[in-house]
Parts: sequence; structure tokens; C-alpha cells
Amino acid sequence: MSSMRQTSRVAPLKQKRPASVSKKQVSALRKRSAQRVQVVPAPAESLHDALAYSLDVCQRTVLFWDALRQRADNMLAHERAGLPPLLDFKYETLLDARRFKHPANYALLRITEVGEDCWEDCVDPDKPPVIVVDPRAGHGPGIGGFKHDSEVGMALREGHPVYFVIFFPEPAPGQTLADVHHALRHFVMEVAQRHPGKPPVLYGNCQAGWAVTLLSADCDGLAGPAVLNGSPLSYWAGESGVNPMRVTGGLLGGAWLAHYVSDLGDGRFDGAWLAQNFENLKPEKAIWEKYAGLFNKIDTQRDRFLEFERWWNGFYFLSREEIVAIVENLFIGNRLEQGEFRICEGCTADLRRIRNPLVIFASHGDNITPPHQALGWIPAVYKDTDDLRQAGQRIVYLTNPQIGHLGIFVSASVARFEHRAILESLGEIEALAPGLYEMKIDNPSGDPDCHKPQYTVRFEERKIEDLGIPRQDEAFKRVRAASEANEAFYKTFVSPWVQATANPWSAEMMKWAHPMRTSRYLFSEAFNPWMRGVSILAGAVAKNRTPLPQDHPLLEKERQFIGQVSEAMENARKARDNAYEQTFSLLYGAHQPEHACCPLPG
Repeated sequence: MSSMRQTSRVAPLKQKRPASVSKKQVSALRKRSAQRVQVVPAPAESLHDALAYSLDVCQRTVLFWDALRQRADNMLAHERAGLPPLLDFKYETLLDARRFKHPANYALLRITEVGEDCWEDCVDPDKPPVIVVDPRAGHGPGIGGFKHDSEVGMALREGHPVYFVIFFPEPAPGQTLADVHHALRHFVMEVAQRHPGKPPVLYGNCQAGWAVTLLSADCDGLAGPAVLNGSPLSYWAGESGVNPMRVTGGLLGGAWLAHYVSDLGDGRFDGAWLAQNFENLKPEKAIWEKYAGLFNKIDTQRDRFLEFERWWNGFYFLSREEIVAIVENLFIGNRLEQGEFRICEGCTADLRRIRNPLVIFASHGDNITPPHQALGWIPAVYKDTDDLRQAGQRIVYLTNPQIGHLGIFVSASVARFEHRAILESLGEIEALAPGLYEMKIDNPSGDPDCHKPQYTVRFEERKIEDLGIPRQDEAFKRVRAASEANEAFYKTFVSPWVQATANPWSAEMMKWAHPMRTSRYLFSEAFNPWMRGVSILAGAVAKNRTPLPQDHPLLEKERQFIGQVSEAMENARKARDNAYEQTFSLLYGAHQPEHACCPLPG
């Protein structure tokens, strides 16, 4: 190359060698010399790379800020439209629980079209219907049917009639968990009547998983298999230093804080607080890598980023009664697995009443609902495997080694593989003898789009005694006692004064001042006139954009820098989590986890 030069750090070999030096020694010396030869870029080439990279950075910077502008505009447009569900399928509304005698902000939809295909083109009348219930944990509904390769899309592709449960941004005044439960029960009854002799399959994602579990306990014979995806049922379970979310309630003093925030919100709890908690769990992922990755791959990741953020930034509200009951009974009290969760007057949830098969899908990469919290209730409800068999129950679990919490519902590859395998194996699951099983999927081809018999499913018997779920029950019982005392004090002496000062105007100001919203909408043209110039400039950049090749040396250095910052943030986060655990131990006297001698299978 004309722009390159070779330099050697050894003396030329064309010298008269001493008589004592053999030809082999000369050959070896030449080989070592050739290995030490370095190719040094000429200054002109280094300068060209630097200039090309500088231009690329400038272009990506403009496109990056324009993506944030578009996200903000999308968020405000979604708010103006009333935050409709983000389903990628056409549907019709069958029941609206806001019109029930005891109203709740839920509705039952029937999926009618998939792309150009109608219901009749997709549905096999011999297959049972599937009801997908999305989580009400801060965001709006739609994640189960966010795209065609989703839980809804896969169920339709397998021929099942599909129904979807949504909820609206605002709760009904004074809405309780009992109101929600009875609305969901009404939905199940409606679907069951539409498909006689085929009990519906219940699909519960995250928070909706425990709602589906309550339905299963309360609808004996009405529902078919229940699939719980990343669903926490055992809130005290977890691994010390790995799952810090379970100790934060104790560090904050219990349920009183949720009550206080709801009072400030004029009786409503803003879901943006829950979304912020999720992001704080792993800030290196949710805050740094998300934006740094977008900047690094703005040409290929922009549309994907904007599509996901449409759902992530749609924050819904819960009623004060709901969030306080959830925190008291589940997050702090852990009453569901103990059979102490009171649905309404005279009705207490008992998980031993569940007779329909349960399929539990968890992931070891899930830091929000780790496998311990998805499976830890089993040894709490059934003392051993024989007890489970005598109860006539079949529990099947499968685990993914690395997918994150949202990936369980969102990942297209998970939908095409694990969820397809679950749906295709429902008949085998119902035919299993009572007991605990781990579902194993063998796929020699590695193709996530394959069907049986291209892949095989087997169910390996497991023993409850071998689950080995780490627990710290005594410490968390102290947390519950402290929470009850703090909540009683707040409810009696403080809450009336806060409610007296809160009003709809102050609640609305508090809503729009939340950092999860301000960090988004301030990049909108409606709030920041400068972003109009960014939009115009981005259009000009996009027309003349020629991205650098991904193996460009300076791009590789940029990715190395992103990785280094991410690693530093991860180390800081781990130190923070360790501090949480140590503080929790000092406050509540936590000891070594009990029943942790055996690792969780998978």
C-alpha cells in the first residue's frame, strides 16, 4: 500500500554469518524478525479515519437527539389519545367492567383479525380459547400482544381463539382488588360460555400472574391450565445480594409510603413510580446501555427503540385502596402463599384449592421476578411432593437461562420457541399424573420457528424437597410488623391532613412534574422550540447518511468505552445492593437464608 510503510526493529539479515551459525538458525532468526515487523498506519490514513469518525459522531448525535424528540412527541400524542392499548391486532370489546355493579377499570377484548386474516381464517374450533391478562404494574396493557411474534400472535398462529384483558388509565373511584377480581371472574365465565366444554387457558404476565392464580383458586372447574410468566407469588424468597428488590420495602418502612404518595395524588397512585423503581434496579442497563446503545447503533435501533418506548412511557394509575392492599398483602405481608390473602369479606385465597394445571415460566436473568419468587410458594403450600400428589395438582415449570424480565413477554424468539412449546404441549400437561415437573425442550435444529416433531418436549419429575428456595422468613416477619405499625400511625394521624390539602390540580401538577415524564416530554417540540431545528437538521443528515462499517477501529473503541462505563456502573450498583442487604440485616436481624442447601434446578 502506498499509504503504509514497514519498519523493522531488527538489523538486516543479509550479513555474512559466522561459520558457527547454521542455516536452520538463520531461518529461525528471519522468522522471528518477520513476526516483529510492525505495520504502522501512515499519518494520512490515521487522519482520514479520525475525520470520518468525527463526521459520523456528529451525524449520530443529531439523529440521537431527533430520536428523543420523536419519543417525546409520541408520548404526548399517546396521552392526548387517552392512552389506548398498544395491541398489534384488531379487536372488539365484549365486556367493559366500568359498567358493572361494582365497577373496575378493566375490559375484555376478542382478537378479530391478524394482519389480513380474519378470525375464521386463524381459529381452530376444536382448540380451547386463550385469555391473555397483561400486568398492571405501572404501564398500560399491550405487552402480551405488542407485535405479531408475541403471546397473542403465537396463540392465534396455533389456532386458539384469543381474548385479551385490558385496563384503562384511571381506576374507578374507590376501586378495590375485590372489584378487579370479580370483574376478571366475570370475563372467564363469559369466555367459557362462548366455548362450551373447553375451559379457557389463562395466560398471566408478571403482576397478572397472581391475579390469574387467584382466579384459579376461585374458579374451580371453570378455567383450564394457567400459564404464569415471570409472576411473583413468593415475595420473601430470593438470593441475598442478587435480588435486592425484596428488601427495599423494609428499608422504606413498609406500606405507609405508598399510602402517602396516593394521598398526594388525590387518591391515585402514579404508575410512573413503579417504572422508576424498575429502572433503578439495574441503572447500567435501563439508563446507560439503552441510550448509549441507541447512539452507537442509531441507524438500526431507532425504530425498535421508539416502538418499545411507546409502551414503556405510557404510565397508568392505581387506586389508593389497590396499591395499599397490594403492598400490605403481597410485597410486605407475603400473605398469598400463606393462605391469608383476603379477597373480600368471607373469601380468602387458598392456593391449595387450585385444581387446574399450572405452568410456571421463569428466567434466571430476571431480576424483578427471579425463579425463587416464581417457585418459592410451592414448598410453602405443599409440605412435600406426596402432599402435592395427594392434592391432585400438577405443576410444571420451565426456566430460561438468561432472558430478562420483559423478554419473557416481549422477546420474539421466546414467543416463537418457549410459548409455542407451551401451547403445543397443553394436552400432554393436562394428562400428567399429579406432581411437580420440569419442562425440558430439545431443539437440535436451533430453529425457533420449528414445530413438533422437529423439537421434542419432555417432563422430568422433580421433588419439592429439592427446590432449595432461599428464605429469610423471620426477618421479613419483623418487616411486616414494622410496616403495620407505621401504616397505622400514618393512617390515623397523618393521612387525614394530607388528604385535606391534596386536590385534583395539585395531583395533576405532581403527575407532570414526575422525573419519568419530564425526562421525556421536555425534548418535545411542544416544550422545547429548539427541537424543531433538530428535526430539520436530522432530515438533512438522513438523506446524506453513510454509516461507518461496524468494524471501524474507532467505533470498536467507542463500544469498548461503553462497556467500561457499564461495568463501572454495574460495580457501583452491586455495592449499593450490598449496602441495602447489610442495612436490612442490621435493622431486622436477617440471618443466613433457610432451606438454601440445594440449588434451584435449571
